Amino acid sequence: MSEFLKFENLLIEIIGHTAVVTFNNPPAHTWTSQSLTDLRDLVLELNQNSDIYALVLTGGGDKFFSAGADLKLFADGDKKIAADMADIFGKAFETLSNFRGVSIAAINGYSMGGGLEVALACDIRIAEEHAVMALPEASVGLLPCAGGTQNLAILVGEGWTKRMILCGERVDSSTALRIGLVEEVVSKGAGKDAAIALAGKVSKQSPVAVAACKQLIQKNRVMSISDALPQERQAFVDLFDSEDQAEGVQAFLEKRKPVWLNK
Repeated sequence: MSEFLKFENLLIEIIGHTAVVTFNNPPAHTWTSQSLTDLRDLVLELNQNSDIYALVLTGGGDKFFSAGADLKLFADGDKKIAADMADIFGKAFETLSNFRGVSIAAINGYSMGGGLEVALACDIRIAEEHAVMALPEASVGLLPCAGGTQNLAILVGEGWTKRMILCGERVDSSTALRIGLVEEVVSKGAGKDAAIALAGKVSKQSPVAVAACKQLIQKNRVMSISDALPQERQAFVDLFDSEDQAEGVQAFLEKRKPVWLNK
């Protein structure tokens, strides 16, 4: 385990082929314009690092994953501040959603508003048993502006999205698992390790193939299946231009573990 980078509100470690990011703005790990900018820039940098295959996000401590934006920012009703924050929220979380590798949220406590939206931007979510998730923006006259209305519906459907956003309903970890908001629930304090272990499985896959598969899976958000299927077939053929494809097949035939080059 070694420290790779350090920002004021984001702590980063590299563990094998996984970057582990811990939100570090206590007590509730609220987002600031700077921390959102840092997250965007970090993901862009990780995209250029061929040794990184996965990204784990979690909150420091055991009470908060992230409570989202600090409402004090909007107390004056300044539309310029609102527009600027909405813009950087969108850029940060859309960049995260487009991360080349696999992103995993280890939700280790309250995950509210923008704190849930960052988890929704990840590929996979693991919640600790005491976690609570909500998008409560409408209760203060606002709305989720960082992908919440769209990404939540993709995961849990329109009904539960409306319950959580229009009715302000909070969900606990067991409900989140049942409705498909998270993929796994673990005991308190075990989220980070569970996420790192899952990320370790990613390192056994060809990172080139994983990146191609992720792009294809997410195409269902923007195009019909009839348009996506030909792209899937072409992506399969395109993998034959990669060194990982040759290595993967050869390693299988030689009954050894592949050595991925991520190219």
